[in-house]
Amino acid sequence: MNSASMDIAASSAGALGLIAAGVVVVALLMGAFWMGARIRRREPGPPSPQEQPRLPDGGPVREVREAREPDEVPRSDQRLTPHELHGHGNSPTRTADSQERPRWTGGNSGSFGSGSSGGQ
Repeated sequence: MNSASMDIAASSAGALGLIAAGVVVVALLMGAFWMGARIRRREPGPPSPQEQPRLPDGGPVREVREAREPDEVPRSDQRLTPHELHGHGNSPTRTADSQERPRWTGGNSGSFGSGSSGGQ
């Protein structure tokens, strides 16, 4: 056997290997598609119009924004347990007298740096 025939045999074996690998990949993809379709057939269908969620009779629920009074933690020499703290289920917090939201003012601390005015 000469070198030319060896090259042809090697290239045809490589081509056959690639074709076989392609067939295996296609078979795996077809199997995955078939299995996914089988699983999807077992799932319940989409809800009917009668099963769709409905708005409450009073209309859409809105977010309530209100300022709350701070509730100070009592001073103690021993560790406080949750039931000894205020506002955790046993006593409600209070709505603040002023509902005005605090705003940042110039020269005060903000989200950047130490709160200086930026001058040197």
